Amino acid sequence: MCLCIDYRELNKVTVKNRYPLPRINDLFHQLQGATMFSKIDFRSGYHQLRIKDGDVLKTAFRSRYGHYAFIVMSFGLTNTPTVFMDLMNKVFREFLDTFVIVFIDDILISSKTEAEHEGHLRMVLQTLRDNKLYAKFSKCEFWLKQVSFLGHVVSKAGVFVDPAKIEAVTSWPRPSTISEVRSFLGLADYYRRFVENFFRIATPLTQLTRKGTPFVWSKACEDIFQNLKQKLVTAPALIVPDGLGSFVIYSDASKKGLGCVLMQQGKVVAYASRQLKSHEQNYPTHDLEFAAVVFALEIWRHYLYGEKYRSSRIIRA
Repeated sequence: MCLCIDYRELNKVTVKNRYPLPRINDLFHQLQGATMFSKIDFRSGYHQLRIKDGDVLKTAFRSRYGHYAFIVMSFGLTNTPTVFMDLMNKVFREFLDTFVIVFIDDILISSKTEAEHEGHLRMVLQTLRDNKLYAKFSKCEFWLKQVSFLGHVVSKAGVFVDPAKIEAVTSWPRPSTISEVRSFLGLADYYRRFVENFFRIATPLTQLTRKGTPFVWSKACEDIFQNLKQKLVTAPALIVPDGLGSFVIYSDASKKGLGCVLMQQGKVVAYASRQLKSHEQNYPTHDLEFAAVVFALEIWRHYLYGEKYRSSRIIRA
């Protein structure tokens, strides 16, 4: 159990550390060809960072046992995640984008062979020792063919939705308030790249969350709620692009939204979709189709820039 203090007032006057956190979807790009995985989780990672002496009293809090202050970074402080992420990137700089993925206090080590993995593990563990950083052994996993990481399951076959998260989705009760709808959409949205035309499907639910819209849970909402659950349960594995084969984009557009699929060698890399912007609702059909292509090129620019690709429009009867 972690102690988390309400630091909202302190956070309001704190100068924000703008160090960027990585996009989770981008972290999996380097896993192409990996067959062996190990995962390391820190022991109270934030508490391994000291707070400057002059800032200690700013963290003071009151309890029935008296007043206390943190001498280490604490949960609830606005800059804690970014400061820790900055530290991890500095510590593992020479290994990043090769065989180490770091997201705050989670480390994933990936290798193409067992012999290579042994060497990678030794380097990472020695780096932790040299920097006096400590992991929690019971939360670490080593020499795996398949590993759960950041809500996904990763193997040489690709990236899957974590079954534990799917269980949370399937057991989600019918929302009875706007906040419950937002909570469900927040979880579902995290896995939107696994679901074709996610935003088009979810539009009636997102409309419920708009300011001034009365909450009415209709049969259509219930059908969409169950449909989204089913889509996530049956979500396909997404491959990690190999950097060799050419890409194919399939795009689709209608008055309900834009959708596209990125594929390589006949397998899905990712799905993407979005609702139409207000001015796009006036577009004729051919302009909407071009808008879908532009949307795909923008969202997957990091895959497509400088590469050969083919774009096809989905024809619906």
